[in-house]
Amino acid sequence: MLSRRFILRAACVAGFVAPLRAFAADEPPVAIVQSFYDALLQAMKGGKKLGFAGRRDLLTPAVHQAFDLPLMTRITVGAAWNTISGDDQKRLIDAFSAYSVASYANHFDDYSGEKFVVDPKTVASGGDVIVQSKLVPTDDKPVDLNYLMRRGGDTWRIIDVFLSGTISELASRRSEFSATLRSGGAPALIKSLQQKTAELAN
Repeated sequence: MLSRRFILRAACVAGFVAPLRAFAADEPPVAIVQSFYDALLQAMKGGKKLGFAGRRDLLTPAVHQAFDLPLMTRITVGAAWNTISGDDQKRLIDAFSAYSVASYANHFDDYSGEKFVVDPKTVASGGDVIVQSKLVPTDDKPVDLNYLMRRGGDTWRIIDVFLSGTISELASRRSEFSATLRSGGAPALIKSLQQKTAELAN
């Protein structure tokens, strides 16, 4: 049976800090996911020695390089995005980005032999592609983690993560955020994301 902690890791979804490799133009989608996993493993192996702040600082550039956070924010907010002021849109992107990084830094805080296995073959999905991977623990069943990626200019970026191959991270967050948006608009959602980020740091 999968442990709760292992599921949390998968859902983020997890002398030791090597420089983050900058992506070249037209970097293959599989290479982008693998590079993100390399940084995630560094954070896990750094664990308590790095502390939350150290893991956050290590993962911030990796998450921003691998994920299209502005687009993910817009998708998560949904149709209400076009009714939000430009200033609040920027604040939402910043809050969503900080929350995303904090989630990885919080849940991937130690290492006990886990590994990430990335399928070298992508699956076409309209104009997008899906990169399939597994989070493999040492003493539990692997969990499928699939990444929906979209090309923007000459660069591929992750725009959604599917746990167990089917559970959309953005769909889950959209359901969670919609009630806050209805009751308090963008300011309430920004405040909620900032509070969640602060809680993850503790």
